[in-house]
Amino acid sequence: MSDKGCCDSVGECFFDYYTSKILVIRSKKVGTLNRFTQALVIAYVIGYVCVLKKGYQDTDTVLSSVTTKVKGIALTNTTELGERVWDVADYIIPPQEDGSFFVLTNMIITPNQTQSKCAENPTQASICTSHRDCKRGFNDARGDGVRTGRCVNYNDTVKTCEVLSWCPLEKIVEPPNPPLLADAENFTVLIKNNIRYPKFNFNKRNILPNINNSYLTQCVFSRKTDPDCPIFRLKDIVEEAEEDFQTMAVHGGVMGVQIRWDCDLDMPQSWCVPRYTFRRLDNKDPENNVAPGYNFRFAKYYKDSDGTETRTLIKGYGIRFDVLVFGQAGKFNIIPTLLNIGAGLALLGLVNVICDWIVLTLMKRKHHYKEQKYTYVDDFGLVSIFGLIRHPNVCYTYCILILFGILTYTWVTFCNRLFKVVLVLYSSCFVIKKLT
Repeated sequence: MSDKGCCDSVGECFFDYYTSKILVIRSKKVGTLNRFTQALVIAYVIGYVCVLKKGYQDTDTVLSSVTTKVKGIALTNTTELGERVWDVADYIIPPQEDGSFFVLTNMIITPNQTQSKCAENPTQASICTSHRDCKRGFNDARGDGVRTGRCVNYNDTVKTCEVLSWCPLEKIVEPPNPPLLADAENFTVLIKNNIRYPKFNFNKRNILPNINNSYLTQCVFSRKTDPDCPIFRLKDIVEEAEEDFQTMAVHGGVMGVQIRWDCDLDMPQSWCVPRYTFRRLDNKDPENNVAPGYNFRFAKYYKDSDGTETRTLIKGYGIRFDVLVFGQAGKFNIIPTLLNIGAGLALLGLVNVICDWIVLTLMKRKHHYKEQKYTYVDDFGLVSIFGLIRHPNVCYTYCILILFGILTYTWVTFCNRLFKVVLVLYSSCFVIKKLT
């Protein structure tokens, strides 16, 4: 191509102006497809985006605080402690936690420990035959104390290294079954949950306005009869998670109390109420039962009559209850409404693109439709255009519509709110003009 011809082509492209042309095709197939696709888009925007997903609302996530108070009495009778009554100060360890509480249900008790020397519990590392097997001052992180360098009798048949520790040492045994604090299943817990949605300046708590002191002193949560009561029996919590309390109490475990606040603030505030669900959080795999449950050690210290420091060591097993709060609130806002309407109009614009593609590529008279749809006007008269190779920009309108959809998504993601509204209104008017 000569330089003059190239310059002419560039000049023609630069000074071209494209405008819409309405071509009415009377076809039952294309018309039905067009209306059906439009109906699907409208149903998606109205039914799914606006109604189901409430696309007309602005949303906010919940801020929450949780406090708990457990009540109950248990009676035990053991060799180490004798007959004893346990109250909330004994079995709630520690007294307060952030969004959770622990209830002691079982224990291994080692009383009257003092700082002295004794034979270490027999393990592969502690069994010995002579003093040379026991290095003086050696401190095994998994052992029971600091070795003295002596090999002593653990019993009539086994020798182990002597250690400086709290003696007598805790025995390696399984926890009692049934659990010592079996009565813990009847303990109750009051869960007080305060929530806030700062964007909407909305506050509420799970002790609802219709609950008075008289009701609160006698109610216990029941999904059928008292679904709004904030007092829960521990056995009911575990059974709601399809677990057995007495079985779980032997080795302990972790339970989740889930409180969900999903609130539509366009509706009356009385409709915004908590929903409670319960599930076990720790792994209970029968094929992998190594280190099951939940336990830890703590001690109670005192001095005997001669002033010797003594302690009672307790390996406590129990159930930890974690209170987990989730929620989202929605309220009408013009900005997400306009954004979703604009996105819906962009999808309607794609309907024409789909129908045009079908008409120009799949219909029997596609060549005739191409000649009628694309025309080129210049100083020399009206010339018919066939095909997209000679004039590659004939899809200008469709490219604009597709670009509009991409820009709408970009605005939703990156632009500030005021700019979004202006651009969506302007673009929506443009799309409406294109469609009409």
